[in-house]
Formats: sequence, C-alpha cells, structure tokens
Amino acid sequence: MPNTSRKPKWEFRAIRWSVQHPGMVAGPASLASALGVGVAQLGVPTTGGITAGAALGLAGWYRGHPDSFDTTMLPRLRAWHRRWLTYVGSRWRDILDDCGLTTENRRTGELVVPRILKVRSASPSIDTIHVRINRGQTPELFEERATALANALLAERVAVVKVCPQVVALVVERENPFTDEAIPPVELVHDIDGVDLSAIELGDTEHGQPWTQSFLGQHLFVAGATGSGKGSLLWSPLRGMAPLLRAGVVKPDVIDLKEGMETEVGADLFHRRAIEWDDAVETVELFRDEMKVRQAELRSQGKRKFTASAETPLRLLQIDELGMLTAYGPPAEVRGVLKLLAEIMTQGRAAGFSVAGYVQEPTKDTVPVRELFTARVCLSVTSQNQVDMVLGDGMRLRGALADEIPLDPAHAGIGFVVEQGSRNPLRVRASYQSDQDIRELVQFVTQGRAALRAVA
Repeated sequence: MPNTSRKPKWEFRAIRWSVQHPGMVAGPASLASALGVGVAQLGVPTTGGITAGAALGLAGWYRGHPDSFDTTMLPRLRAWHRRWLTYVGSRWRDILDDCGLTTENRRTGELVVPRILKVRSASPSIDTIHVRINRGQTPELFEERATALANALLAERVAVVKVCPQVVALVVERENPFTDEAIPPVELVHDIDGVDLSAIELGDTEHGQPWTQSFLGQHLFVAGATGSGKGSLLWSPLRGMAPLLRAGVVKPDVIDLKEGMETEVGADLFHRRAIEWDDAVETVELFRDEMKVRQAELRSQGKRKFTASAETPLRLLQIDELGMLTAYGPPAEVRGVLKLLAEIMTQGRAAGFSVAGYVQEPTKDTVPVRELFTARVCLSVTSQNQVDMVLGDGMRLRGALADEIPLDPAHAGIGFVVEQGSRNPLRVRASYQSDQDIRELVQFVTQGRAALRAVA
C-alpha cells in the first residue's frame, strides 16, 4: 500500500480528540443539555434563577467556609484551569519537542506527542500531570530531561514518578511559596483562655494561613534530615502552650539523647529531662505509670476522657532523635522501651498522654512504632521512598516533594503534612525559634510559675 502525506480531515481529528478527552466533552455537553431541558420544561426565568442560585451558592461556600471549599472544590477548579490553559495543545507539544520527549512515526513521519491523561492540582504551587509516554520511551528518559522540563515549564523543579507501565507522573513544583526569610515565632499569649490545645500554631501553610496542630489525643511524628528544622517543631508547640505550661495545665517531659545539646537552653520548661540512656528508659517508664494512674482515676470517676487542668494536666513526652531510643540502644532494653511506647500510644489518647517523636531515619527498622503516630510532618529527607514512609503511600506522587527540599538555612522548617480528612499533602513551614526566643519563653513560664506560687 503506497504511503500518503494526507492527514485525517478536521472532523475526524475532532472525533479522535473527543474520545481522548471525554471529560472535556461530556462536562460542557451535559451542562448544555441540562440548560436546554431546563428552559424547555421550566422556562427561561426559572432556569436562570436556578443557575444564578447555584452560582451564588458556590460564591457563598467560597466566602463562608473557605476551609472546605479549598479542600473540596478549589483543587478541581485549579486542575481544570491548569489542564486547559497551561498544559494544552501546541504549547505542550512544543515543550516536549524542545526537551526531546517526542517521537516520530516511522511510517507516516507524524510527530507523536506523549498524551496527558489527567492533571491534579491539590496544592496552589504543585501540579501532578499523568502522561502516557510513547512506545519506545522509558520513565528514565523523562527523569534525564526533568531539569530541561522544569526550565521549559518555568517551574522550580520537576520530579518523575512511574505510575504503571507506559504512564508516568510529572510532579511540577511551580514555585516555592515561602521566602528565604524565616517565619518569626508566635507572640506569647498571657491568658490561658487564649490557648486552644486542639489548634496550637506551629507556623504557616502555603496558603498564607496559620499552620495549627492538635495535641489532644494526637501523637506527632516529625521526620527530617540533619539541618531540616526539626528543632523548630520541638519548641514551637511549647511556645504555643506557654500560659498552660506556666499554670501547670501542660507538663512536658523530654528525652534528648544527643547529650542534651538541643534542650539545654530550655531545660527549666520540662517536668522531666533525660539526656542519658538509663534516665531515658526511666522517663518512659514513669510516663507510662502516670498514664495508668490517670486511667484508674478516670475510671473510678466514671469518665471516658480527661479534661486538661492543673489537676489532670496534658502530659507530653517529646523524644528528640527517636531512633536513638527505638533502634540504637541495648537490644533487650530497646524491646522494653518499644513495648512501653506502644502501650502509651495506644492507650494514652483518652487519658491525656501524648508523644512527639523527632527522627532522621523514618524506616520501620529505626522506628517500629511509626504507624502508631496519628499526625506526621515530613521535612527535607534524603530519599524519595522516605516521603511515603512518613506521610503514607502515594503522597510523593500527589506532590509532597520533601526529598527535593534543599538542606540549607533558607529552607529549614519547610515540609509537608496531610491534614485529617484529606488525601492531599499541604506544604508548611515551621516558625524559627532562636536561643533568645527560647530564653524568653523560659523566663515567661518560670517567672509566671513563681508569681502563681506566691499568690497561692
């Protein structure tokens, strides 16, 4: 059969495009059909009123409950906008062609462009583009051209993730929403009533809103390489709880097996502080024993959960470099500590006993109790698979590029979280706590305690 240079006519190309993009065709077609039926059955005024009401409802949702709108509707609208205005048509073709990611059909000479299957935009600054690659191409080819793709897309970086045979995901970080300047610590609140333990401010989100974390019935897991900013997430919760620390409504213990270097400046804040192995084991044991006593007291009073007060304070156990306690100590004693931690983390919720662990290596071998932590933060880590270890399967594919965060002071404290009720990663940055900020916190708490004792 002779070759021909004739291409299919526009109507056949349109049919093929419609088959390849059913959502783009079905959505407007369904909307047009609904409007047509509405006009025919209800009349123009009624149909117009319903349409206007729906638009006003969306506007009211946007204005009245921004959290649910931003979580549910905004990612869909943003993905649609990006798909059809940014990653579209000739622009997409030219970008891939310039980056050497197109192929030529040997029989027809036609340029074959890897096709976009879908776009997800859970974050304002990160898009995930699922692409069906051409026959003969490999995910490794796209990885080699990732830097060129980032430059062509005017993005900070592009990561390539294999989804399934012949499909890759391009995770496009369009911009870094945080500047090189550190986020200052929150202002110290003097009034106990101004502190909500279910929403302690830790820093900012990429939306420019306060990043908050509950410490009621939650166990916090923070993973990050050296220099990623884990220390900020040890001190920020304490600063947010300052009036409650002063009044004895929160009593923190700390284990710092790095010779106490991280916590020395704020040592007076803690009910117990352990910097040696034997003291650390004893601290965990005493913490567990206090939990058992609290459980017995609540049971005798017929209560199912505690209320934070000076009589029944929230007890918080912070463990800096958790791996030193759960993996690198004497094997027999490590097993005992793991058993105690598992007991605390499975039973401490109702009694008001919480654990916050900070670790560099988040593998199961290092932290066997990792799955018992209910809230997780992934700062800059050293490998791709650590992101999913910390945040859950598929989180890197959804845009949590924690392994791409540079390890330098300008990016310290930047990481990702997955909020409860959501499957989308949220980029956050912890507020920076200098030694002077910590000393200010210690002075605020200790002088306040002395004043309260004097009054009593």
